[in-house]
Amino acid sequence: NNGGETLEQVAQKGGGCPIPRDTQGQLQVIIIGSRGVGKTSLMERFTDDTFCEACKSTVGVDFKIKTVELRGKKIRLQIWDTAGQERFNSITSAYYRSAKGIILVYDITKKETFDDLPKWMKMIDKYASEDAELLLVGNKLDCEVDREITRQQGEKFAQQITGMRFCEASAKDNFNVDEIFLKLVDDILKKMPLDVIRNELSNSILSLQPEPEIPPELPPPRPHVRCC
Repeated sequence: NNGGETLEQVAQKGGGCPIPRDTQGQLQVIIIGSRGVGKTSLMERFTDDTFCEACKSTVGVDFKIKTVELRGKKIRLQIWDTAGQERFNSITSAYYRSAKGIILVYDITKKETFDDLPKWMKMIDKYASEDAELLLVGNKLDCEVDREITRQQGEKFAQQITGMRFCEASAKDNFNVDEIFLKLVDDILKKMPLDVIRNELSNSILSLQPEPEIPPELPPPRPHVRCC
């Protein structure tokens, strides 16, 4: 309960929580991907070190706050968890554009979530800032016996996107979860002056209007892939 405030008003105030005085800046990261890939589980494992076996689907958007220390700086990380259902795909351009890091998640045991990746890349290309750091995550590594998407397939997809990192992780087993968030933040800090970080504002806006259909094709191939 935020006292009747809209999600936009909460976001503009940095999640409704005052920024600690010893924090040197704040960054916004969003997690996107199809329904059921474990976006909420990754966020909650990183922020609260908890795992829910039967999490309910996120309705619209949710967020968590965690302060991390990297490169001698304390950074207040605002992590936005977005719904994967088609009817919530109309997160506006302002919401995407305010993110300095984007984590795109698929489920290694569900081929359809991997096949949806081009659709999510279209959303990124359309709405996100060109300098946003990108990270592709194949989640549910604990379900290796049910794997449908090989690591090589994930790497190949990431190779088409300039500068995109690729990792596999397990929110359930807490494998690679801290690493993916911290490496993403470290990549952001590498190219952001501290004064820019201090002035970052989280102007996230959620719209529930239907999004026009996005053709499921990849953007033009671009070289280079980094692995965490």
